Amino acid sequence: MKKHIPNILTILRIILVPIFIYFVFLNDSSNHVLWATIVFIIASITDYFDGMLARKFKVISNFGKIMDPLADKILVASALFALAFKPIDFISIYIVIIIIFREIIITILRDYYARKKVFIAANIWGKLKTILQMVGIIFALIFYSMKKFLHLESSQESFVVSSINIFFWGVALVTVLSGLNYFFVKHKK
Repeated sequence: MKKHIPNILTILRIILVPIFIYFVFLNDSSNHVLWATIVFIIASITDYFDGMLARKFKVISNFGKIMDPLADKILVASALFALAFKPIDFISIYIVIIIIFREIIITILRDYYARKKVFIAANIWGKLKTILQMVGIIFALIFYSMKKFLHLESSQESFVVSSINIFFWGVALVTVLSGLNYFFVKHKK
């Protein structure tokens, strides 16, 4: 049973994506984004534990190699769209486009190399990218969920939203740099 836990966590993360989308865009309760935030945090935690447990139990599977990064990309893309559109509308759609374009290009590149039996492991830039994306998303979702309780003046709220947008421009830059890294690193067979 232990050997299946990482893949079960990956599947759980995929299942949580439509629930996250439902709470952000389709639910009209007053705390809908708070519920979406909780779902996103749970999904993010599964990302940490599935990788850690796969290494601990030494159960790296072909399913996990494909589905784990795909689940991450779907989760992050969904959250970025949530941050770019109403009701949240905190970040520029161009940030979303840049990040998703990078993910598509690198996924195609990794698939190309995998077909040649060359496997590209995630490096520090890719891990930094993922951490920055998830931390930024969680912060933005929490701020949106809690802003009605903070009683901020409009100028203070504007400052925080502008800061979130600037942070995500930095995340987009790190995302691009982490993608360029794949073109310049020697890959092992």
